Amino acid sequence: MLDCRCGRSRARVLNTHDVYARTTRNRLEIADLLHSLDPDVWNAPTLCQGWTVRHLAAHLLQPMLVGFGRFFLVAVRHRGDTAATVDHFARTIARREPAELTALLRRHAPDAVNPPRVGPMGPFAETCIHLRDIARPLHLAADARQEDWLDLLAYLTSARPAASLTAPERTAGLTLLATDADWQHGAGPEVAGGVEALTLAITGRRAALEDLDGPGVATLRARL
Repeated sequence: MLDCRCGRSRARVLNTHDVYARTTRNRLEIADLLHSLDPDVWNAPTLCQGWTVRHLAAHLLQPMLVGFGRFFLVAVRHRGDTAATVDHFARTIARREPAELTALLRRHAPDAVNPPRVGPMGPFAETCIHLRDIARPLHLAADARQEDWLDLLAYLTSARPAASLTAPERTAGLTLLATDADWQHGAGPEVAGGVEALTLAITGRRAALEDLDGPGVATLRARL
């Protein structure tokens, strides 16, 4: 079970079935977004540095297409560098045509993936965050549901997330305050904004800082 300690908000409890179901729904919505894009937009940059829309679509497929054994062997070749290994698979899978990538994401949307270290919350987090990594630079309204952002924020600010999802030191000594929901976390100088912008910022997206206010923003910016 995943429990949310949400400061000024009501506690929510997500079981693994809930996480898988919401991840499936989000993957299908991302597939709908990808299907709607003009071909040239697939080469547009995203909030993930060095990755285009095409690379991110491929990355979302990695947990379903690449088993642990194959990932481990490639990681050995990259001397244990997880980021380099993930980038390798994103670029490899991205060689497929956009229509195939979209179809694969639809086909594998229901796959229940439980990666080492991050568990089911890892793929769930990626469906929320990477949707906006694609949509924000394109000025598209496509977004995760507010309840997804709230549950993800609560998880990321708990003691549970793996370092690959966020760095706890980014928010140490800061108060995170949602301006579009009854949620806050922490103590110290305030960082205020919508739940989407807060989540993107604490997971390293500097572009989201422009949508945040408060005396703690400068500190958060310096930590990214």
